[in-house]
Amino acid sequence: MPDSARPTDSSRLQRRLLLQAGSGLVLLPWLHSAQAAATDGWPADSRVPGGVARLSLGPAAERPQAFAGDIPLLVLGDAIEWTALVGIPLSAATGAAEIKLQTPSGSRSIPFTVRDKKYSEQRLKVAPKTVDLSAADNTRYERERDHQQQVMATFSTPLPANLQLPVPVPGRRSSSFGLRRVFNGQSRNPHSGMDIAAGTGTPIKAPLDGKIIDVGDYFFNGHTIWMDHGGGFLTMYCHLSATQVREGQTVRAGEVIGKVGATGRVTGPHLHWGVMLNRSMVDPALFLTA
Repeated sequence: MPDSARPTDSSRLQRRLLLQAGSGLVLLPWLHSAQAAATDGWPADSRVPGGVARLSLGPAAERPQAFAGDIPLLVLGDAIEWTALVGIPLSAATGAAEIKLQTPSGSRSIPFTVRDKKYSEQRLKVAPKTVDLSAADNTRYERERDHQQQVMATFSTPLPANLQLPVPVPGRRSSSFGLRRVFNGQSRNPHSGMDIAAGTGTPIKAPLDGKIIDVGDYFFNGHTIWMDHGGGFLTMYCHLSATQVREGQTVRAGEVIGKVGATGRVTGPHLHWGVMLNRSMVDPALFLTA
């Protein structure tokens, strides 16, 4: 369906109200229309590389399953209207894309369009040793990468009741998501999180309820915590000076999980904060409450 033919947020709201009135169904308090969702529990709809697509799956008596390739997607809603929350990788090509919807009656594709977005680029001259890894460091990096890929594949229940996030630590945003750095003429992967400058030892608070699924000390990321919020919705906290949680621990929103630091490959103290949906790092700014 072309974008011009898609239902507007207001038309979806009217349809939901009519269906609700006719069916007698009661909506859960956080599951409102797409119009209300921008400020009540949902991330912003931004169909660009590194963004999030909110795709209507229509009504169904039971929660449908949806997939990006073979990766399960977070599906929230109710019998009146289900919505798939799709994390779009920074490496995604622009143009036509699709997800697969699986229902008891069969499967079908739901198309959408990934629009282009130009992220900033930064060119830096640094000491060669900070760019080229030794054989030992590269071996360590590859081992840690394989481990973290297993962490990132986590998909659990219960599903999150809210996807809007307060910033986990106060401070100035020192580097935004998507920034591409070029060191000594060598391009590196785009910045996959949000950097928040804060002094060493500043407490970091969990933005939502969740379960700690990994606590480690990594070559690039330093002391790192991964939190699972359900349905492939994960958050990551890097370069910490201290971690105050353990793997398997359940934490509540607002609890201190660690402290800002400068561990790993960094030039100064800050929090690198990452948000992941369906194994894709996406822009944390889309989830901010303010």
